[in-house]
Amino acid sequence: MRPILGAVAGLLAALALSTSALAHGVTAGEIEIIHPAIPAPAATAKAAAGYMAIANNGPTPDRLIAVETPAAASTMLHTTEHGADGVARMVHLPALEIPAEDTVVLEPGGMHVMLMGLTAPLTEGEMVPATLVFEHAGRVAIEFMVDPPGGADHSTMDHSAMDHAA
Repeated sequence: MRPILGAVAGLLAALALSTSALAHGVTAGEIEIIHPAIPAPAATAKAAAGYMAIANNGPTPDRLIAVETPAAASTMLHTTEHGADGVARMVHLPALEIPAEDTVVLEPGGMHVMLMGLTAPLTEGEMVPATLVFEHAGRVAIEFMVDPPGGADHSTMDHSAMDHAA
């Protein structure tokens, strides 16, 4: 009986470790950042997109006003809009409203963090440091996990209208 209990305990410990590695995030006061991730871009990509969920568990709205990372020359908040011609275009968001007691999801085909002028290739499994700057919650340090490639390849999308210097 003891060997079975030991095996079960070992299995549960392994599952707990693997789950925490896959479901990383940060809580700062009332703000919770859930699985900040970047799908691995091509090795030669100059841009990448970051995604996450941002939960505001408090009674007061907040705003994400900036994202900073040493992994890119510049970062911006974007949303994707599809024109009547079917072409996807990036639209700059000066800030992202995070309503009280609500969750905002940044995901492919919608709102995202655009990292432009990547300073080095991003490889699957890498953790990329960043800081989210909120109007009320202040600066929140996070790490984007570089996930397997997939989703929209933002390195090939038309950003010419965005006036990106990088």
